Amino acid sequence: MQIRRATEDDWPEVARVFIAARAGMTYLPKLHGDADTRAFIRRVVKRSAVWLAEADGALLGFAALEPAPRQSWLHHLYVDPAAQNAGAGSALLGKAKAELPGGFSLWTFQANLGARRFYERHGLTETRRTNGANNEENLPDILYAWIGNAGGAT
Repeated sequence: MQIRRATEDDWPEVARVFIAARAGMTYLPKLHGDADTRAFIRRVVKRSAVWLAEADGALLGFAALEPAPRQSWLHHLYVDPAAQNAGAGSALLGKAKAELPGGFSLWTFQANLGARRFYERHGLTETRRTNGANNEENLPDILYAWIGNAGGAT
């Protein structure tokens, strides 16, 4: 498996993984059609630090990072459903930790039990829960944080 920085030309495959991964999240309402979702992902790839996990030329997953002086974010971490539980998510989260050594935060839905177990297993801690009034899906969510290398966690 290789981890590399995405280029603007990678957006169609990133969109494919995003759409496929979210299709399996049956608790999510479908708020946007695939064309709008692809346009959104194209903007994400253009504007964010997006890292790809690949094997044999196939995209396994991606992570979109937003480094910032005060509060860095891991906005997206999605793995192709066919490649889940094979290390791509862990590799991408490891890359996020390497790229954002001062720490970062991320949101996930309370209903996403697999993601919650994954993040907690990798040393992220829950810092807040909301009723979802501030997310587009209006679903209860959780804010997780990784405190960074200063805290001794990896």
